[in-house]
Amino acid sequence: MILEFISIFPITSLVFFSLFSLAIGSLLNVIIYRLPLMLLSDWTNECRQLLTLPEKKQSTINLFFPRSFCPSCKSTIPFWHNIPLVSYCLLKGRCHQCKTLISWRYPSIEVLCLFLSLLALWQIGFGITLLFVLIFIYMIICLFFIDIDHQLLPDNLTLSLLWLGLIANSQELFTTLPNAVFSAAGAYIFLWLFIKLFYLLTGKIGMGNGDFKLFAAFGAWFGFAQLPLILLLSSATGAIVGLLYLKRTHQTKNTPIPFGPFLCVAGLVSLFYGKAILNWYLRFY
Repeated sequence: MILEFISIFPITSLVFFSLFSLAIGSLLNVIIYRLPLMLLSDWTNECRQLLTLPEKKQSTINLFFPRSFCPSCKSTIPFWHNIPLVSYCLLKGRCHQCKTLISWRYPSIEVLCLFLSLLALWQIGFGITLLFVLIFIYMIICLFFIDIDHQLLPDNLTLSLLWLGLIANSQELFTTLPNAVFSAAGAYIFLWLFIKLFYLLTGKIGMGNGDFKLFAAFGAWFGFAQLPLILLLSSATGAIVGLLYLKRTHQTKNTPIPFGPFLCVAGLVSLFYGKAILNWYLRFY
């Protein structure tokens, strides 16, 4: 029924899809901001319980409560001030109450979500594969910005992404299920062994466990063939951007730089153009 409506009203369907993508982008802003706070609260409570410390009353925050609020003045944002892109433009990028500048990142994430969603629709078309791809994109956007802010790749997202890839490939949407399973396991073990060896040689921790899980998730989605491409792209871009960042900020080489965002970008490149890049490379052989 939905596909029939799309075929009869393609322009209307595209408009609804675009509005939906912007709304999802607004939701992603909430997840990026609140999920680390939720995890921190949970970890604090667990630590206090392990240390047998008295419970400390904390303000409750989750993805649904309290309603959206200004991070500066904490005033509740009415829904008409929370319309994706439109409200930001009408408010001229400032909070209605305290006039504090609203971060440019909020509308940027909404636009990014819209762009990647439309790119997925253009390449794949409407169908079950598009549904999985959109969820992949949305989770990658969250992981990208959370890791930049907190140097954290939450298990809630990385492990969910891994299982989602296995579910998608139970229908062989991207690769065969055996390839997905063994690639996920192999990707995790490879990075784990590499970092353990790196630690033994240098005494430094070069990568967090979240990176292993994210790389394993890519194995579950794309299979073994694209893993070298993802690792090469993320390592090369990470090295270049990291060196430029250290040089510009005059920091030492020991300054921690999250690797997750580079993995996320490489994963998106692999999603849209991985097979084309591999086919181009194999022409030389």
